[in-house]
Amino acid sequence: MNELVIALGWTGMFGALALSAIGSIMGCAIAGQAAIGAMVDTESGQGRYLGVSVMPSTGVIYGIVIMFTLQREVTAGSAPGIFGIGLLAGIALLYASVLQGRACASAIQAMKVKPEIFGLSLAPAAIVEGFSVFVFVFALVLAGNIPA
Repeated sequence: MNELVIALGWTGMFGALALSAIGSIMGCAIAGQAAIGAMVDTESGQGRYLGVSVMPSTGVIYGIVIMFTLQREVTAGSAPGIFGIGLLAGIALLYASVLQGRACASAIQAMKVKPEIFGLSLAPAAIVEGFSVFVFVFALVLAGNIPA
């Protein structure tokens, strides 16, 4: 039984990175496709489209830091905390990055038609980023309380 618990601890440790990376990949792909479409339709402003399309990549950065924060000796006492924090933070960052990619794609489409709303169109993606930061910060706080 202890072997399973320890394996779950290692899964949680890497899960924060792996799941957040999947979300960032998907989010950047969604926004990137919108950016490419917008670049075909416009004569200028292509840099803005590319810049917005990489916003979902922050999820994987948070996942990397969480993974390193969870990195410690995995024992039967620490494994459940590592597993829970890593898995749940990873899932939250996955969803946030995918949905941020969708928000960025919508912002790119709006900017294509009406360039003057550049800043306003990014507000939904920024709000999603705020939730990612909440997950990140609280995962770090909780990780500090995992028993040694």
